Amino acid sequence: MYKTALLLACALLLFVGSGWAQTAPPADTLKVDYFASANTAGAPDGTVRITNPGTYVNGNICASIFVFDPYQELSECCSCLLTPDGLRTLSINGDITKNPLTGVTLDTGLIKVVSTIPVKGACPLPTAVNPVAAVRAWVTHIQPSTFAATETSSPDATLSSNEVIRLARQCTAISIVGSGKGVCSCGQGD
Repeated sequence: MYKTALLLACALLLFVGSGWAQTAPPADTLKVDYFASANTAGAPDGTVRITNPGTYVNGNICASIFVFDPYQELSECCSCLLTPDGLRTLSINGDITKNPLTGVTLDTGLIKVVSTIPVKGACPLPTAVNPVAAVRAWVTHIQPSTFAATETSSPDATLSSNEVIRLARQCTAISIVGSGKGVCSCGQGD
């Protein structure tokens, strides 16, 4: 009896564990990176480069962008169209930190880019997030004090259903109370 119960418990754990593994979003759904020395006198501007490698079967995707301040509060959000093999370049100073919700211009923070499905061919403010795997991103990092610049690819992060809901809710709040503030812009390209 004890062995049977133990076997059933192990089988249940394997079944539940395999379900979790199957529902985990694939790579290239969520990219996370940081920026530093933004909007700092004497420092060069950093960039965020985002591309659609054309792996999504329906072609176009949206890069839903969420910019957080050092206190984990959403400062800006936007969504930018990416056609297959297109490249979009955003300025840290001019596109993703220029229009903060609170009016406090950021010099450091976190950037999350979620690859999402367009809505009727467009990329509206990401108040609803429908993720799809298909985005690549690189960020230029401006190092404090020396202002040396390095560019790295943005690492993948696990996108949970709770994170999808949280990001959408925070961007919805910006759309309700921001009066145009808190909305980043999509830079150049594509």
